[in-house]
Order: sequence, then structure tokens, then C-alpha cells
Amino acid sequence: MKKATGAFFFFMATLVMWAVSVFFEILFNKRIELLPLLYGFSFYQFANWVCRKFISRDPLLVNTCVSLLHSSITSTSVMLILVKQLLSNGLDELFEHSQLVKVTWPWAYSALCISCGYFAYDQLDMLLYGLYSGWIPSILLHHFILLGCFTLALYRNVTINYLILTLICELHSIFLHVRKVRRMAGIRDAKSKSVKIEWFFNISTFLFARFLSHVLITVKLVKDASKFEKGVELPLALFGMAGMNLLNVSLGIDLFKAFRREIKRHNIHQS
Repeated sequence: MKKATGAFFFFMATLVMWAVSVFFEILFNKRIELLPLLYGFSFYQFANWVCRKFISRDPLLVNTCVSLLHSSITSTSVMLILVKQLLSNGLDELFEHSQLVKVTWPWAYSALCISCGYFAYDQLDMLLYGLYSGWIPSILLHHFILLGCFTLALYRNVTINYLILTLICELHSIFLHVRKVRRMAGIRDAKSKSVKIEWFFNISTFLFARFLSHVLITVKLVKDASKFEKGVELPLALFGMAGMNLLNVSLGIDLFKAFRREIKRHNIHQS
């Protein structure tokens, strides 16, 4: 573990407080529906152990492999949930305010719990192995926002379906993690067919599954603002989406710079 910083102590403290809160809800308030959250944390921690034992002991590679597993499982789960609802209720009813706020689609609650457990695992893994940089690491801030919004929604059992929609972005995360694994494996030829295909899916899923989907969710929240009851649901949702949209802009800029670097490096190598 690298030298502890202010960021380490802050995000570790918030993670500990989050864990205490979850155990309190399960043990004292008998919220057994939250148990998949612990199952998710344990599953991805076990996956970490398997990767560390049989693939590599490099903390970054292990973390990336587990993140790729989560993105694949979560995006598949979300798409199955949405397809089932689309076939059952149709497109119009799927995006009704009452459906998104007061109703919970089958398996949506458990899927959100498991994904929340992953974000807790990933936050802990990055903190323990120093897989972050900067005074305010964007990846730790991202997980901090998600854990706060997801957990409060799970406690109150509201806006679950809204949050399931936000997880469509995990389709893009798949290609982010594939790119990282590819580069760690030493495959960096920007003109190779496989790398071109990867970049195509990386950019297209960023635009449609992450950036556009989160903008549309934010627009939907603003449009239906008057339909929300008084409480923390709307402010919390708007705060969470504002944070994710800002992080998406930062991620988009980083992606564009990375793409230009790979093309430039290839051109220099060719010369």
C-alpha cells in the first residue's frame, strides 16, 4: 500500500461508516432484503482472490479483471431486466414516472444491491493497493457518489428503476476494462483490426450507453420534477446525476486524449 494521504483517510472513513450503516440495517432493522449487497461484496472479493492466485499478483491487473467481470454481469442483468419489462409492459409504460419511482421491477432490487456491493469492494481494493492518484481521485469520488445514492435508495426502496437505468453505462465500462487489459498485455498497435474494433465499441458505447443515457435520465428527472413528492428523492437524484454527468465529461476528454496518443504513437513508430 502506498503512503496514506488525505484522500485515503477520507474515503476509507466514509467506507467504514457505510459498512456500519449497512450492518445496522441488516442486523437491527431486520432488512434481510439487503443481504445481496453483502453477497455481491463477497463474490467480487472472492473473484479478486481467484485472479490473484491463478492469473497475476499485479494489483492493477487483478482489479481490472474483476471490474471487467462486474461490468459484464451487470450490463447483462440490466439488459435482461429492461427487455423483460419492455415485453411485458411496452415502451410507453416502461418510462412512466410512477414506474421509475414507486415500482420496483423484478430482480432490480437484488441487481442494485449486488452492484452496490461491488462498488464497496472496488473502493476498498483501490484504497488498500493505492490504485488511484491525485488529491481528489475521480474514481474514488465516483464510487463515493454511487454508494451514497444507491444505498439511500435501497434503504427507502424508491427510484430503484431509475438507478437500474443508470447502470446501462456498464456496457461502456466493459470496453474501458478491455482496453486496459489489452495495454497491460502489450498490445498497442493502434492500426490493428482488433484495436480498431475495440476503439469503435469504446467510443460508441461511451456516447450512447454512458453520456447520452445519463443526459436523458437527467432531462427526465427535471421534466418530472413536479411529480416527485416532497423529500430527499429528487434533490438526491439530481445531485447524483449532476456528479455522474461531470465525471462523464471528464472521462470523455480522457478517452479522446488517449485515442490521440495511441494514433500519434503509432505514426511515430511507423516513421
